[in-house]
Amino acid sequence: MYDPYTDAALNVNQPDIASYWQAATTERACYSALEKDTDCDTLVIGGGYTGLSCSYELAASEQHDVVLVDALQPGWGCSGRNGGFVLRGTGRLGLSQLQQKFGLDTARLFHKEYGEAIGRVNELIIKGKIDCQVQPVGYFKLAHKAKMADELSAQARYLQQNFGYQVEYLDQMQIADTVVQHQHAYAALKFPDCYGLNPLALAQGYARLAQQAGVRLFGDSPVTHFERYGNGFKVFTPQATINARKLVLATNAYTPKGLYPTLNRSCMPVLSSVIVTEPLNASQLEHLNWRQNSIMMDTRTLKYYYRLLPDNRILFGGRGAITGKSAADPIYARRLLTALQRCFGGLNSVRYQYQWSGWVGVSFDDLPRVYSPEPNLFYAAGYCGSGLSFSALAGKRLAQLVTGQALPALPIYQSPLPAFPMSAFRRQGQQLYYQWGRFKDHFL
Repeated sequence: MYDPYTDAALNVNQPDIASYWQAATTERACYSALEKDTDCDTLVIGGGYTGLSCSYELAASEQHDVVLVDALQPGWGCSGRNGGFVLRGTGRLGLSQLQQKFGLDTARLFHKEYGEAIGRVNELIIKGKIDCQVQPVGYFKLAHKAKMADELSAQARYLQQNFGYQVEYLDQMQIADTVVQHQHAYAALKFPDCYGLNPLALAQGYARLAQQAGVRLFGDSPVTHFERYGNGFKVFTPQATINARKLVLATNAYTPKGLYPTLNRSCMPVLSSVIVTEPLNASQLEHLNWRQNSIMMDTRTLKYYYRLLPDNRILFGGRGAITGKSAADPIYARRLLTALQRCFGGLNSVRYQYQWSGWVGVSFDDLPRVYSPEPNLFYAAGYCGSGLSFSALAGKRLAQLVTGQALPALPIYQSPLPAFPMSAFRRQGQQLYYQWGRFKDHFL
């Protein structure tokens, strides 16, 4: 599997993902490669949510001449591989942590911005009439240990009192009666504006919207390198060269090694793995009392996330291998299946039918950035695996940066991604963190 930590290029001959989302998505446009030299106002590298949202905004609202290139096809990366969780947030810091770091007023601005991110997704779905299998609202954060129940109760009061955010606290019995029979859910918070969808269908819809707005989209066109040329850039693909006045790097965790070292050192690619089971039968669903097709995540350090899909399969995800070379090792899918069966009783005979992995971009300080590190060059990255909704807004914020507009007064728009100390040893640090996380989740 392609590994951005070690591979200097993402070639077009990658193996098929063979994910559940591929099987469940009917709209599958294929964009041809760029085969002749071209010029543009703005070149966007990367056809995930960020790049597609940015290019759409530039073309539709700012009338820019925009070219977008992707090494494979729009949505091929983690935008088409994730769990489909539309969450109110990004990075790995909650609002209380943001308050401790930046103060309550800034935390409230973050909360408002996160709400706008969900609004951006909703807006694009409506504008593009995107059929992405949206499920009813409701995200449950589950306490995986009894002692976490009081923490969730306190968190509910904190969110209600300081942000006017009407989360709902559920005790263990309420979860079993109204949500699902879960072996390790001792309490839950229900977030009212989050929901699940088909992430690949969403990416395909964004691409169609961008093309309709006038963006020139090209697939199978990996950027090998770029260089300054006058006040702009000369960008090279295997078949053609692009002259662009402005350049947007929307590659996040899929940034090849050496493409832009400043970003390579500051955004750590981490694998997230997913399995999807065969459909549950009526007796299994009745035994579980699974009432809602809501999205769920637990309070572990190494979190599990899961949801019941429209066709009664369970999607279950968590951390996987460290390296791309090991990503396809079946041990990681088996671990997820074992964890799933521990969460939900009566599913010992259930097997998974799909399994895949994807890279997420983790930042050193657990916060993403939308930033211009040098004249006419822009990036957004570091969502830490929680970027489906925020990446759509990040694309809009990038477009505003490109056109010289002021962004909200938030730290993530005012400073670059900090580089990892001793970045060459990030993976050794990741291994130690995983070992600590497993110990903490089991014993503490």
